[in-house]
Amino acid sequence: MEPSKKPLNVLIKQMNSYIRVTLKNNIEYRGTMVHCDNYMNIILDNASEYNGNQLVANYGKVLVRGNNILYITLNMSQKREQQQ
Repeated sequence: MEPSKKPLNVLIKQMNSYIRVTLKNNIEYRGTMVHCDNYMNIILDNASEYNGNQLVANYGKVLVRGNNILYITLNMSQKREQQQ
């Protein structure tokens, strides 16, 4: 696999982008990724917590531990997400 296609490299290229992180318990966090490390621990700024499509809470910064992540959706449009 070429270096630019490795999951961590793809994720780091999306720094300061609006993303959606879905956890293994189906809770979602949506926000701007401001940091990611080698364990895929992610810090989101202006994060919102969703259960399904229902907004549960709004936060400032949130740390999502990498081993709890089921998948990450990149290239999200923040305006599109707020309309849903």
